[in-house]
Amino acid sequence: MTLKIHINESAPPYEQVRAQIAEQARSGVLPVGYRLPTVRGLAESLGLAANTVAKAYRALESDGVIETRGRNGTFVAAAGPAAEREAALAAQGYAERVRRLGLGEDAALAAVREALRAAYGEG
Repeated sequence: MTLKIHINESAPPYEQVRAQIAEQARSGVLPVGYRLPTVRGLAESLGLAANTVAKAYRALESDGVIETRGRNGTFVAAAGPAAEREAALAAQGYAERVRRLGLGEDAALAAVREALRAAYGEG
């Protein structure tokens, strides 16, 4: 696993750690089951505070990218079913919200497309 923290970048260090690990897990550079370094170990190797790395790990775990197995460590999680379930729950919540707001399907889908373009840097 190779991570680079750019101090002059606008994204805070924890977000850089989170984004790089997420991308490496998504692309397969970090395979499912790969054991990540401890929070302290990664923090030391990157020259960051342990709390910074812990915050990134918590966000990654919340996103379903990694899973902590107690004293056994932290591992890259399987991206399939858990991620799909979470996406389905988020979509359901979104659908309920736009219905309450009175938006039609076309407007709701347009908002999703725009948000995805922004999230993936395509716009």
